[in-house]
Amino acid sequence: MDIRSTQLFLHLASSLNFAKTSEQMFVSPSTLTRVIQRLEQELNTELFIRDKRSVKLTTEGRRVQQFACLWLDEWHQLQLDLAMSSSQLVGEIKLFCTVTASYSHLPDILDKFRVLCPKAEIKLTTGDASIAMEKVRSGEADIALAAHPEQLPSNMAFHSITKLPIGLISPTLPGKVADLLALDPIPWHDIPMIQPERGPARSRFDRWIKDTGITPHVVAKVDGHEAMVSMVALGTGVALAPDVVVQLSPVKDRVKALKVDYNFADFDLGICLLSKRNQEPLLKAFCQVASR
Repeated sequence: MDIRSTQLFLHLASSLNFAKTSEQMFVSPSTLTRVIQRLEQELNTELFIRDKRSVKLTTEGRRVQQFACLWLDEWHQLQLDLAMSSSQLVGEIKLFCTVTASYSHLPDILDKFRVLCPKAEIKLTTGDASIAMEKVRSGEADIALAAHPEQLPSNMAFHSITKLPIGLISPTLPGKVADLLALDPIPWHDIPMIQPERGPARSRFDRWIKDTGITPHVVAKVDGHEAMVSMVALGTGVALAPDVVVQLSPVKDRVKALKVDYNFADFDLGICLLSKRNQEPLLKAFCQVASR
């Protein structure tokens, strides 16, 4: 059981989707299948129950998952401890993230990173999540804290941190939007909607209207999740936004979650950087701290 096999197993144990793990871990489906089969042969047990529709961990698979998590954490900690003696862990990291991420997830990461790499400097820039990949690709940022895009560019690496639920929100203010949402059934074709300009939120918005057959009444197109929440708070319409953005918004009392019979895919929040820089000691140390 080597490091790479362990990483692939743990990702599959989390995603329970061979195609997703293959894409996000940059291996072919056949290679991933062989890795899992080899692990099962080495351990002489079945780790996954799989058929054409689903993948599930067995009881033994869950035990291996717990062991592998602890073992990989110890390995990463050892790497960081040994790297601490290297003069290479000195320098500057240009980091890009949204304003909300700078409040919600970045402080905890930076607290741990400063302990491990006290001589490193962080230069932080904030902006719209949809331009995070372009900031990294252009060299304006070394790394970005962002949601996994629908299609990850082939020259980019992504280290997952956590999942972020996303859902529809509506204004609490009385008015046209509230009146329409109070009808049964809801006349979705007439509901004013604020459309994400681009990025992961846009792809989820487009998939929702395609799956439901709604012809959206788009009254505004907005870049940035924080701006989306503000537009809803003003009573402009309904919008799709991550729960964490709503929770940390100064206008959170003026918006509310809108219950619909649809499951929006969570955002996969993580660290992205150019693949060719994935092994640079300083950036690698940051990614390892963030991923833990």
